[in-house]
Amino acid sequence: MQLALESNVFFWAIEYIATFCCGLLGGLCAVKKRYDFIAILMTVWLTGLGGGIIRDVLLGIFPPVGVSDKGLVITSLVTGVAVAVIYPEVDRLKWTMVALDALALGLYAVNGTQKALIYHTSGMTAVFMGLITAIGGGLIRDMLLNVVPAVIRDSHWYAVPALIGSILTVFVTRAYQGGHISFTFEVVGDIVIVAFIVVLRVLSVRFDWKVPGAIKRSHAYLPLSAKENGKKTDSNK
Repeated sequence: MQLALESNVFFWAIEYIATFCCGLLGGLCAVKKRYDFIAILMTVWLTGLGGGIIRDVLLGIFPPVGVSDKGLVITSLVTGVAVAVIYPEVDRLKWTMVALDALALGLYAVNGTQKALIYHTSGMTAVFMGLITAIGGGLIRDMLLNVVPAVIRDSHWYAVPALIGSILTVFVTRAYQGGHISFTFEVVGDIVIVAFIVVLRVLSVRFDWKVPGAIKRSHAYLPLSAKENGKKTDSNK
């Protein structure tokens, strides 16, 4: 079975754009940290291709795409050179970069999920592979830069759209594998899922939608220990 995202010229071109955009964001972070040129190149490479490297290693694919695909590697290196020159302009394009980052998130989530299914993983495993592909590069970048990973630091919807998109991709791909839909419908389904992820991510930033945290509570409904009960009795005297 063909991978829709790898056999379609449109998606093939977007994958390079996604690598470029992710690399720009990673390189910009390295520039702000005042790292040298080699460190910028390494950060760009791992940000753009790190998620795919983690996915391929977990799936037992060697060598992973981050070192075997010459086109993507060259794209990441070109991005490193570009961001070292145009970083002031990149820093000012906030909403453009948010949208492009969301596009990369959606594309990598769908692509990673499909690739896992091609290697005969379960649906649950494929969902995790899609999520890792989408957020793995950012995790590696932030660990290199010694900051709290954005997927944890940013409470806006980031992992949530990727997770939903990966789950939807499992259903679409399984339907194609089972012969229930044609290859064309699978491609259309992939486009819709990627667009859905982009919309969710951008809207969450625009309207400040955040993932809720722990429920606020002030009392624990458990029996007090003898020591705690003694303290409570003394305080009431």
